[in-house]
Amino acid sequence: MTDQASRPVAVRRPYLIVNPRSGGGKASRFRVVDKARALGAQVFLIDPSRPQDLADVARQAVDDGADLLGAAGGDGTQALIAEVAAERGLPFVVIPAGTRNHFAMDLGLDRADPSAALEALTDGMELRVDLGFAGERVFVNNVSFGAYAALVQDPAYRDDKIGTAVRILPEFLARHEGPELVVRAELLTVDGPDAVLVSNNPYQVDDPAGLGRRAHLDSGLLGLLAATAETPAETARRLRSGQPNRLTRLATPDDVIVDADVPVLHAGLDGEAISLPTPVRCRISPRVLRVWVPRHRPGAHSRRPLTRRPPTQDSPLP
Repeated sequence: MTDQASRPVAVRRPYLIVNPRSGGGKASRFRVVDKARALGAQVFLIDPSRPQDLADVARQAVDDGADLLGAAGGDGTQALIAEVAAERGLPFVVIPAGTRNHFAMDLGLDRADPSAALEALTDGMELRVDLGFAGERVFVNNVSFGAYAALVQDPAYRDDKIGTAVRILPEFLARHEGPELVVRAELLTVDGPDAVLVSNNPYQVDDPAGLGRRAHLDSGLLGLLAATAETPAETARRLRSGQPNRLTRLATPDDVIVDADVPVLHAGLDGEAISLPTPVRCRISPRVLRVWVPRHRPGAHSRRPLTRRPPTQDSPLP
């Protein structure tokens, strides 16, 4: 992403929410809790046996004086705490302790060592990044509908996204399962797509399944991918080769409306299975999240500013 960064001012009461089971226990293996406490952070450990509203936990921490919020876990956890940080105007630290951590990847963080992100507290820089909204829900990566959302419902998706896509999407698309979707953005209307993905900043053009990288996190643009069914064999071939199927692609600062002939749509939001009332209005809030990152990040590099792109309709490949 574009590093329009500043040196952060020191905080006195950082508060970190940790999922100890995320990523097969990455937070424990890399001693995230001990290292965070050594830096003066208060730590809240998520207890899976006692479900809690993590956004409420974060808000209470701020009410009690926390001046920085952080999350160690997967992208779904990151989104919940990032929303509170943005609404309260506080800095946010991403600890990539999940399985894939796409948000951390696009921030340039070291996903192999989640504890390295704690350097943001002592030698960091502040980045201003965008947040996406699907209805009232925040997403840091994307929200998906139709076939893409069906992937998130599969238990194997968390550990093997591409393999699960190759296994599930061809059959799903061939049967045309699910409600009839309609997508509207700007002057564009897409009738009856089988898979829809709306992203917080567009994915790279060679990433039709939304499983890779975004060039920016601060463009103020939503990315839209809307795919139409092919034969199962052709869908599987394209997924394996990274080629797009019949795909509508758009980068837009305007809202994206996903509607259907049902009152509630199943969706995947940052890898978590949820349901949203229709129509679903997706929007982007530019540069509302103050992310603190280490000054030295293995995946950080400068990119040219992203310009708004007109919609394109990718034709089937021979």
